[in-house]
Parts: sequence; structure tokens; C-alpha cells
Amino acid sequence: MNEAPAGDPSDRPLAVVCGGGSLPYAVAAAASARGRRVVLFALRGWADAARVSSYSHHWIAIGQLGRFRRLAQREGCRDVVCIGSLVRPSLSQLRLDLEALKLLPRVFAAFRGGDDHLLSAVGRILGEHGFRLLGAHEVAPEILVPEGVLGRVRPGARDRADIARGLTILDAIGRFDIGQAAVIANNHCIAVEGAEGTDQMLDRVAVMRQSGRIRTASGAGVLVKAPKPGQDRRFDLPSIGPVTVAGTTAAGLAGIAVVAGSTVAAEIERLIAEADRGGIFVVGVREDGAFD
Repeated sequence: MNEAPAGDPSDRPLAVVCGGGSLPYAVAAAASARGRRVVLFALRGWADAARVSSYSHHWIAIGQLGRFRRLAQREGCRDVVCIGSLVRPSLSQLRLDLEALKLLPRVFAAFRGGDDHLLSAVGRILGEHGFRLLGAHEVAPEILVPEGVLGRVRPGARDRADIARGLTILDAIGRFDIGQAAVIANNHCIAVEGAEGTDQMLDRVAVMRQSGRIRTASGAGVLVKAPKPGQDRRFDLPSIGPVTVAGTTAAGLAGIAVVAGSTVAAEIERLIAEADRGGIFVVGVREDGAFD
């Protein structure tokens, strides 16, 4: 087995495997601001080429384990962060190189389960190749949503009850490695997140409201996001950004509630400004739904 370089990994360049969205670049910017060199490993078909070009980078396809290992070791990377949106690929969509093909039985086993099961398997494989897999929040803690109301609008008593209901539902379905988001209105679960992701779930809520399938008045209901119980928090923490705010507003909801310290936010200043403009709240809550 080829080992990554020895020594304190935090003194070495950081490898950021980046999918879609703006979160990879928020992490890269935060790590760079701390004086750490960042190397992006941009996933073809997902990463934003214009943003990637601002950093040292390499393009890789999903499944190119050998290429990633060789390039990361050449760059002197040992710490790895995987972040950004990505639709779970089918096995036929993987571009397995020779090194990954040697692990094919484990790849098949990893795909027989939910997303957390799959991503944890990826983490173990990287660890066996001498890398240290970290959560984005470990290298850029400022991207975590803090506890409390982020903008001018505050949730009311009805919203607080919907938040508590949403967290209970997410705790139940999360034990089956399903979804990190739900929409609750007047104690009624309108939607839960499936494979489509949060943004598409919000689009679905907007369509249901327009078609009269949702009877609650516009301005009622909360998007609630929380990590799954027992989730490997190095991967796929719940995230929100300006696009989430826009989708919540378009769906006619009152606001967004996320678990503070366990949710990452992209472009948080813009997120707050968009929430204030749209007249919705954004709040970081404790696991029981309370906040100061």
C-alpha cells in the first residue's frame, strides 16, 4: 500500500474534493485565510470551472481513486475534505480506474445502503491509503450555523411548534439513512426530503401550494434540516445557502430552522440579507428545537 507523507498533516496542503455549489469555495477560502495551501480536486460535471480556476487544482472523475491518490501525494496533501452537492451516481456512471477496480467488491457493498453508509465506506478507503478525512467544519468552523436567529425576522409560537415536530420526524426517518430535511406547517408534515435534495423538495412544495394541495396560508410552515442520528459528520452535513432561502420564499414558508453547530451555511451574509428581503426567518436551534 502506498502511504501519504508522514508528519503533522495540519502543516501540509489541504485537499478539497469538490462537488457542486458554493460550499467548497467557502471552505477553501477559510482554510486559505488561515495560511494553509489548498488544492482542489474538482469532480467533473459538478464543480464550477470558473471558481476552481482560482486555486491550485486537478480535475478528476468519480471513481478515479488511483489518480486522486497519486496527485494528492504529489501535492503533499494528507488531510482531505469532501464537500459540495452531488447526486448519488449509479455503478454504471463510475469511472473506476485500476486502483478502484481492485476494490470492486467493496464498492458494490458500499452502494448497498444509504448515502451515509456509502460515504463512510469512502472514508475508510481513503484512510487505508494514508489520508486523514476531515469534516469541512473541522478546517473551517466559521461555516457552521450558530445558535439563534440570524436575521431580523423571528419565529413565532406556531413556528416553534413546527420546528419541534420537524426535528422529531427527521430523527425518526434519519435512523433509516433517509433525508435531512422536512417541511412542516401547522404540525402537519407536508414533505420530506428524498433523493431529489432540498431545493427540489421546496420546488415540489411550491407546486403543491399553487395547485391547492396545501391548504395552509402562504407564510405558514418551516423548512427544518438536521443531521441523521449517528451520521458520519465528516460527510454531507445539512447545508443551507441563498438558494435555500429563495426556495423557501417561493414555497410560501415562514422560515428555515437548522441544528446549530451541525449545519453548514454557504455565503452566510448574503443568506441573511436574502432572508430579510424575503421576510422569512433563519434560525439555528438546539437538537430539541430550543434556542436563545
